[in-house]
Amino acid sequence: MSITRREMLKTTGLVVGGLAVPGVLESCLTSSSSTPSGTIKIGYVSPITGPAAGFGEPDAYVIGLAHKAFQTGLFIGGTNYTIEIVSRDGQSTSSVGAQVASDLIQGQKVDLMLTTSTPETVNPVSDACEAAGVPCISTVVPWEAWYLGRGGKIGQPSPFKWTWHYCFGVLQFFQAYTHLWPQVSTNKKVGVMWPNDADGNAIRGALGPLLKSAGYTIVDPGPYEDGTNDYTAQIQKFISEDCQIFNTFPIPPDFQTFWTQAKQQGYTKHVKIGQIAKTGLFPSQVTALGSIGNGLASGVYWAPTWPYKSSLTGMTSKQLGDGYESATGKQWNQQLGASLSLFDVAAAVLKASGNPKDKQKIADAMKTLTVETPVGNLDWSKNPNFGPGTATVPNVVSTPIIGGQWKSGVSHWPIDFAICENSADPNVPIASTLQPYSG
Repeated sequence: MSITRREMLKTTGLVVGGLAVPGVLESCLTSSSSTPSGTIKIGYVSPITGPAAGFGEPDAYVIGLAHKAFQTGLFIGGTNYTIEIVSRDGQSTSSVGAQVASDLIQGQKVDLMLTTSTPETVNPVSDACEAAGVPCISTVVPWEAWYLGRGGKIGQPSPFKWTWHYCFGVLQFFQAYTHLWPQVSTNKKVGVMWPNDADGNAIRGALGPLLKSAGYTIVDPGPYEDGTNDYTAQIQKFISEDCQIFNTFPIPPDFQTFWTQAKQQGYTKHVKIGQIAKTGLFPSQVTALGSIGNGLASGVYWAPTWPYKSSLTGMTSKQLGDGYESATGKQWNQQLGASLSLFDVAAAVLKASGNPKDKQKIADAMKTLTVETPVGNLDWSKNPNFGPGTATVPNVVSTPIIGGQWKSGVSHWPIDFAICENSADPNVPIASTLQPYSG
């Protein structure tokens, strides 16, 4: 199932129109049924505006696909339910995320919440749902930042009864980096810029020790605050230590400031591998950097070459990417697969519950749910081991992060992402090898 530009504008008119309006983004998309006998209301929160707005770029298209798939309703337990999707803009900040979650829970009375992209959006929404007893499914936050960042502890029973998550974690980053970085000869000294936020603190506590155990020297100037404008001290330290590998997990505006200053001060001449995460995930972010964006290494949690499909829409990953480019005129965006996967999970758990108006039955169904999505086959009944010396993590399914590089000349787009390793999922095809950064 694909969706044309005309259909997208028609079915998601409120979403598209809302993009130009500051504040709350809302769309109430109701599917019709010939014999309506109940409505299921699904809340959806993502960052449409603010520093993490890149994650929300494909929302209008994805919600349009979900609306089209739900147009005949969902037949569950002998009842055909009309589906209503109510979306909100978390504005990339925790306070707004909490506010819009409260509105969806208290004002809209949603039966199920979906949320995606960065702890600043996902964690407060998850916390609000946990407190209110509303089932919530989330993705695109490293699971450590979601689970540990909200008070969960490894090896102990989960404190969460209503919130469920699927995403890559530190182990997947470690696998990707240690399979990607050896493709370029370096001195194995890694200059890191890990911020003082949920992502940065989780990465510092877990990824740093793993990289050290693999023989890398970590040069860490210490946590920095989001929104920092002057990185001279950090840059000079990286130059003096000759850090040939650079790694960071910043909000996008901070990396653009840092990398521009790094170029001006001569650090990029030392860099053989510029490894970024959280930023540089989308073509628009890399293009905004100009020439210094070409050759940056990053990770991908979905791409059109993924060998999986959406169980809700039946679309393959290639069809999803091609459909988005055709309907919008924009380059594919890896958030496409992740955002659509939330609706795959939602449809599957609502059906599995047997009674989607009973929140406890939805929560119980999540414990054993299996579902095919564009990002892979998810199975909450078989939580995998999350790394050496750790127990399984309740409420969480681990998904891959795959390493690669932004390169010009690999497609008809000015710059595109080439997959260079597939350690976290050998089913994903490798397209290229990592080349030294030359910015």
